[in-house]
Amino acid sequence: MYAVIKTGGKQYSVSEGQTLEVEKLAGEVGDSVEIPEVLAVGTGDKIKVGTPIVEKATVVAEIVRHGRGKKVVVFKKKKRKGFKKKQGHRQSFTSIRIKEIKA
Repeated sequence: MYAVIKTGGKQYSVSEGQTLEVEKLAGEVGDSVEIPEVLAVGTGDKIKVGTPIVEKATVVAEIVRHGRGKKVVVFKKKKRKGFKKKQGHRQSFTSIRIKEIKA
């Protein structure tokens, strides 16, 4: 069984037992998180697509860890003006393991 979920403004295709990194979620390591925004659920060749979400469908996940991604360097320069600006950014994420898909 697989599902398409929406969290943090992004969509992910997930199946039970899968581990993935999503935008930072509230909660401690080991806590269970329920994701109610399920856009589609499928088993084999049967697919149930929501409008926009599937009614009474949720995905239960466990928080594995919190972390920060690789640094992204933002460098701006204007030629012949002497303007240079260097910034860095590290995006926070939460690693979750999908425990169950309820449809």
